[in-house]
Amino acid sequence: MGRQPGSARRAAETESTKTPRPPLAGEPLALDLVNTTFIHGGLRGSLVDALATPADLDLWLAEHAEAFPREPARRASAPAAASRLEEFRRLREALRELSRACVAEEPYDEQAVAVVNRAARLAVSWPEFGERTEDGPVVRWAEPDPHRVLLGTVAVSGVELLAGPGRHDVRACAAPGCILYFVRTHRRREWCTPGCGNRVRVARHHRQRRS
Repeated sequence: MGRQPGSARRAAETESTKTPRPPLAGEPLALDLVNTTFIHGGLRGSLVDALATPADLDLWLAEHAEAFPREPARRASAPAAASRLEEFRRLREALRELSRACVAEEPYDEQAVAVVNRAARLAVSWPEFGERTEDGPVVRWAEPDPHRVLLGTVAVSGVELLAGPGRHDVRACAAPGCILYFVRTHRRREWCTPGCGNRVRVARHHRQRRS
């Protein structure tokens, strides 16, 4: 019997304790994946990759388990292979490029679109009759590998966001040195987190005092 998401998360946390966690979460899955690369330590901080190892991917998937289809998420609680990590990193790179183009109101890069589209096809599913009809329909997945189903789920999130009406609310954080993206939930939001907003206000205050 495979490990449950809670135990998978604890095991991944043990192997990834030295990696800072992304400062922003709760965005659409596609942006949460993009935001696994971030600057830690403010304007003069360092670039962090929160998906540097398969254990990092295990932890990220466990943290987002509720956003994924239940059965593939349960089966994906086993440790991820290095090849699956590379697929998630490739999807992340494509989604970051598309997010950048979305904010800049530029045409989407065809190669990045192709990467996302190929991954999105991994999330194909359909209902079937199970052994006992009183239990309701059983969901079948075209892709047998659960990690690739979750990859496809993230890609679908990206398609729905960046090709749908929500794309008009995608923003890049306005704080200098920040590379995170978010969906603007109210018209005055400029920062990914209150921490970035406070950092900008403090820097502005110091500049005004010096002048």
